[in-house]
Amino acid sequence: MISRSIKDTSSIAAEFARGLEPRLNDREEGVLATVIALHGDLGSGKTTFTKAFAAALGIPEEEVTSPTFVIEKRFDIHGSAFFKRLIHIDAYRLERPEEIERLGWKQTLADKANLVLVEWPENIGSAMPQNVPTISFTFIDENTREIVFN
Repeated sequence: MISRSIKDTSSIAAEFARGLEPRLNDREEGVLATVIALHGDLGSGKTTFTKAFAAALGIPEEEVTSPTFVIEKRFDIHGSAFFKRLIHIDAYRLERPEEIERLGWKQTLADKANLVLVEWPENIGSAMPQNVPTISFTFIDENTREIVFN
């Protein structure tokens, strides 16, 4: 799908958030959280999408900023029948997959009330659950992005 503005991206994110239900990613690995991988280059719209996604869940958009330097930010979700926490991870600065463990990654994945959005999931390597939904963002020009849901 093509987004021609921040407003378009926000609408796409809000629609996706409203239709989201818990997903048991891999019971054998003990993954009960709903995890979504966000792929795309710098400036491709991952954080813009996440801000609007969070807003659709009742989290004030101004509270959601890129966790590039802190790696992870947690937000309480009120009023959702399924989720209690949104966890936004930006793994861009991780140099080794093991670094995600310092954030309590296994505990995060083991809680079915967690909804986890991971930017730069490739930097988590094998610690990233298999078979999670992915959203790919491609920068086309200053205002246009391609957003693909897999």
